[in-house]
Amino acid sequence: MRPKKTRWVKCEPGERCFRPLCKKNRNLEGVNLTIDEFEAIRLADLEGLNQNRVAKQMKVHRSTISRILESAHRKIADAFVNIKAVKIEGGCCKFKEV
Repeated sequence: MRPKKTRWVKCEPGERCFRPLCKKNRNLEGVNLTIDEFEAIRLADLEGLNQNRVAKQMKVHRSTISRILESAHRKIADAFVNIKAVKIEGGCCKFKEV
């Protein structure tokens, strides 16, 4: 398996953990969303960029963005449907100067 290409991220997430209030902490499962998944979601879903533009901004191939978005959407759906916490951390990212 070849090493992952560095993804360039503009927006570092401030709060890195989101949890539902309806479950006690000790019973709470969670999903981990990587920082590159967070950035891809921000660019595609919040900013409304198409996958080609997201790929250019993050300096990776469009097919990589497609896989990142698919993974992020699956994790977020799992968290919402199954009442899980979402923790944002990790990934092979470098932060752009703003």
